[in-house]
Amino acid sequence: MKNILVTGGAGYIGSHACKALSQAGYTPVTFDNLVTGWQDAVKFGPFEQGDLLDRARLDEVFAKYEPVAVMHFAALSQVGEAMSEPGKYWSNNVTGSLTLIEAAVAAGCENFVFSSTCATYGEHDNVVLDEDTPQLPLNAYGASKRAIEDILRDFEAAHGLNHVIFRYFNVAGADPDGEVGEFHRPETHLVPLMLDAIDGKRDGLTVFGTDYDTPDGTCIRDYVHVCDLVDAHVLGLNWLEQGKDSRVFNLGTGSGFSVMEVISHSNAVTNRDVPYAIGPRRAGDCTKLVSGSVRAGEELGWSPKRSTLETMIADAWRWHQNGHYEK
Repeated sequence: MKNILVTGGAGYIGSHACKALSQAGYTPVTFDNLVTGWQDAVKFGPFEQGDLLDRARLDEVFAKYEPVAVMHFAALSQVGEAMSEPGKYWSNNVTGSLTLIEAAVAAGCENFVFSSTCATYGEHDNVVLDEDTPQLPLNAYGASKRAIEDILRDFEAAHGLNHVIFRYFNVAGADPDGEVGEFHRPETHLVPLMLDAIDGKRDGLTVFGTDYDTPDGTCIRDYVHVCDLVDAHVLGLNWLEQGKDSRVFNLGTGSGFSVMEVISHSNAVTNRDVPYAIGPRRAGDCTKLVSGSVRAGEELGWSPKRSTLETMIADAWRWHQNGHYEK
């Protein structure tokens, strides 16, 4: 079977991608420094511990497995931290990715699937974002991801590095089989924070701002199920293996939900009320981010099948009750 190097494969999205790759007939090789990932999440292929800034370690792993492609998820991704510690994001995300890209080119690995983000767009109120929307990131997280996209284009021009870039929106849910799921320490994502609050594992959820220009005053986001998301990554890998041109795809549903709407759906799915308090706006947060994914549907044949709020919350709740990782 063909080996795929999956950076960040011990993390939330990366571990789900490894399962999808395994089911598609590939061998996912997880490369992770375990700073935010969990070794218990590595279940579908070999594990190699290492840091993206360590070129010698990357060269060693490329030589050992000779992967036919890289699927790159590893990154720091907390908006608040990106606002207060931008240097950390430029160093880890950009320099680390550049080191990885250089190692891939040196090893003759010419196919690269990159996990980017809708945060590269910044704030475009009342607009359904598509791949041609101007990229005006509001923080170092989005800016670092945009920079990596530019690096990939330069390396394609200079070295023929074929790539697919996925800019995706808020990821939620968990593997319906319960083998892997979402668990961060510290936790920063809305759905697991909400479920922690329901479960009494934290005092309550903080809703950051109720004075945005939205129907209920809270931020609106487009939520996509993690399993739908990683299915698109496998389709992107197939796209490259077929020799097609490098491409950018948005991944979302086109339906936005406010924080208060997510809370309401959670109350219904879990039959338990979410305790919450209102806090001030959080620096770097956009009012509304909603994706159009027409291109992914038309060109990749991608169709999100589990990306309803009810399904995402139900899958996440099942995982939340049954599965956690330990370092």
